[in-house]
Amino acid sequence: MSKPKTKGEPDAWEAVRMKKQKKLSVLARMDYKKMITYPLAVFIVALILLAVHFPHLGIDLQGGVVITAYGVDTNPDELAKYISDQIGVDVRVESFSGVDTKGVRVYAPTGTDPLEIINVMKTKYPDAEYTHSEVQPTFGEISQQQGIRALILAFIGMAVVVFLFFRNLVPSLTIMFSALSDMVIAVAIMGIFGIQLTTATIAALLMLIGYTVDSNILLTTRLLKRKEDTIEDAYLSAVSTGFTMSTTTLGALFVLWLISTSQTIDNIAVVLIFGLLADFMNTWLLNAGVLKWYLARGSTRGGKA
Repeated sequence: MSKPKTKGEPDAWEAVRMKKQKKLSVLARMDYKKMITYPLAVFIVALILLAVHFPHLGIDLQGGVVITAYGVDTNPDELAKYISDQIGVDVRVESFSGVDTKGVRVYAPTGTDPLEIINVMKTKYPDAEYTHSEVQPTFGEISQQQGIRALILAFIGMAVVVFLFFRNLVPSLTIMFSALSDMVIAVAIMGIFGIQLTTATIAALLMLIGYTVDSNILLTTRLLKRKEDTIEDAYLSAVSTGFTMSTTTLGALFVLWLISTSQTIDNIAVVLIFGLLADFMNTWLLNAGVLKWYLARGSTRGGKA
C-alpha cells in the first residue's frame, strides 16, 4: 500500500517538473546580451560555411542520370570509385534496402551514357537487375525555381501571420529572423555532412519553418501576455513546455533515422534534427534575449515589469 501524500508535499509529476525547471533556470538567469550574442555568432559562422561549401544540388534540381541496380550489396564508396575509374566521370553511389531486396543507386551528371555505367557494373554484378532514368537540366531548373518559390512564399506567409497575431514589430521580426537562422544553420550542416539539396530536403526546410513558428509563438505569447509575476517565471513556464516539445520531436526523428532504410528519409530526418537543435538555441536564447531586452526597456517607460 502506497504511503499517503502529506499536505504540502509535491506529487511525483510536480517533483519532476520542479527538477526540470531548476535545471532550466540557468537560461532564465542568463544576461540578455549573452543570449543574443551566442546565436548571432553561430548564424555568422553558418553564413561563412555556406559561402565556402554550399550543399551540392541533387539530380532532381540540376538534372542527371540515375541507375538502379537491384540485388547488389556492396560498399557504395568503393563502387563509386570503381565506376569513376572505368568511365572517367565522377559518380555518387548510395545503397538502399527494402523488405525483400537490396541494391544501389548510381547518380551521374547530365550527358553520361547510362548504358555505359550498366555495362561496367555488369562485369562485377552480372546477375543484378538494372533500370535507369534521366532528369533533363530544364526540368531540374524548373524544380529549383519551384523549390525556391515555395520557401519564399512560406516565409512570407509565416511573416504575415506572425505580424497580424502580435501586431508588434520587434517580436515579429525576431521570430522571422529565428526561422531564417534555423534554415541557414540546417543548410550549412548539410554542406558539412555532404547532404545534397533536393526536393526532399527542401520539404524538410519547409517543415522546419512550421516548427520554428510554434516554439517562438509559445515563448513570445507567454512573455508578452504573461500571467506570472516576473519575466523569469514566465520564461521558465514556456521553456519547460518547449523543452518537452523539442525532446519528444527529436526522439521521434532519431528513431526514424535509426530504422530507416531510405537515404531520402535519412536526409530529411538529419536536416530536421539539426534544424530543431538550432531552433532550440534561436528560440530560447536569441528570441528570449530580445524579448527580455524589449520588456526591460518597456518597464523603464512605465510598462509591466
